[in-house]
Amino acid sequence: MTRTDEELVACAQAGDLDCFNQLVSRWERPIYALAYRTLGREEEARDMTQEAFLRAYRGLRAFKGEAKFSSWLYRITLNLCRDWIRRERRAPVVAVPEGVDPVDLADSQMAPAESVEELVARREMSKAVALAMAELPEEQRTAILLKEYHGLTFQEIADMLGCPLSTVKTRLYQGLSVLRRRLERQQAEAAALRRATWEASKL
Repeated sequence: MTRTDEELVACAQAGDLDCFNQLVSRWERPIYALAYRTLGREEEARDMTQEAFLRAYRGLRAFKGEAKFSSWLYRITLNLCRDWIRRERRAPVVAVPEGVDPVDLADSQMAPAESVEELVARREMSKAVALAMAELPEEQRTAILLKEYHGLTFQEIADMLGCPLSTVKTRLYQGLSVLRRRLERQQAEAAALRRATWEASKL
């Protein structure tokens, strides 16, 4: 029978390293996905993931369970990413490597029945979303990442970020509105470019 996070945490706090390793196995992919989407850099995202679990292990005895373990881990990861961005004085970048996007690996398996056309379309949309997300203010981007990509509730996000519930909702809705407008603009520009290319090929 699979043990809950709470049971594994209690076991790990009592000194059982295997229980903590099970928590790492359970949450490594989501934490990497959060770090990657925040930073847009593969190597740094891996570093942040390792550092997040190291800090969680060191601080585990002080963890009181007032929030879910996953929420606590997300907060540690976000703080590490923000510190890195401030330290490097860099904005998040959008890294879209050749082949499979590492976030795809972190989040889900590609549908086996997916055609080449569907795969290309999905990757193009993923790239467009990533580009638009990178232009959002940090607060709005974080709210969207935690709510839409990681499934946290408004209350969990508010507790994690230490801000009112209404602020989280405002950030999310404003961010999604801006994101939708930018995606619509990008799609219109892409369609115009395809049309111009097609027309030029007929000359």
